[in-house]
Amino acid sequence: MIGAALNAAAIVAAEETEAIDGISLLLPAAYDLVWSVVVLLIIAVPFYLYVLPKFKVLLDERTAKIEGGLEHAEKAQAEAAELRAEYEQQLADARTEAARIKEAARTEGGEILNDLKARATAEAARTVETAQRQIEAERQQAAVSLRQDVGALATELASKIVGESLEDSARQSRVVDRFLEELEASATAPVGGSTTTSVGKEN
Repeated sequence: MIGAALNAAAIVAAEETEAIDGISLLLPAAYDLVWSVVVLLIIAVPFYLYVLPKFKVLLDERTAKIEGGLEHAEKAQAEAAELRAEYEQQLADARTEAARIKEAARTEGGEILNDLKARATAEAARTVETAQRQIEAERQQAAVSLRQDVGALATELASKIVGESLEDSARQSRVVDRFLEELEASATAPVGGSTTTSVGKEN
């Protein structure tokens, strides 16, 4: 029985093969189309129901991650630009402050230098004035000492010349003054001139 069925199928196939000609050679048989559609549906339905949603979820997650990464990158770039602008502003402020401090230091240095010069000038003037006062005091002291010494010598010399005592203080003072005046006059007189000592003329 099975052999008869196989023989019948073979006869039918042979007849169909003989009957195929022209465009029919490019078209598949009807049963091939049916089974292909069935297999396609068997594969497509589970893929559409199970696999495709998972792919969609994965793609959505990947898209979200990419968009989040891009947003984070844009935010980081904006923060970096803001930090750079702030740094440049701080750098400009620091340069301005440094220039101001430098100018202030230069001005203050000039003022300090002028003050030091003024103090040095004042101190030098005080030193010169003190030295002049000291010299004047020493000159006056030397003059007094010299006057006393010269007066004593002149009195002694006049006493020996006139042969009388000149112990009277008023007379002694007049003799000393006249002697010193004539001494100064002789010091300032031209060379070759003559001066007359009038010590002996005192009464």
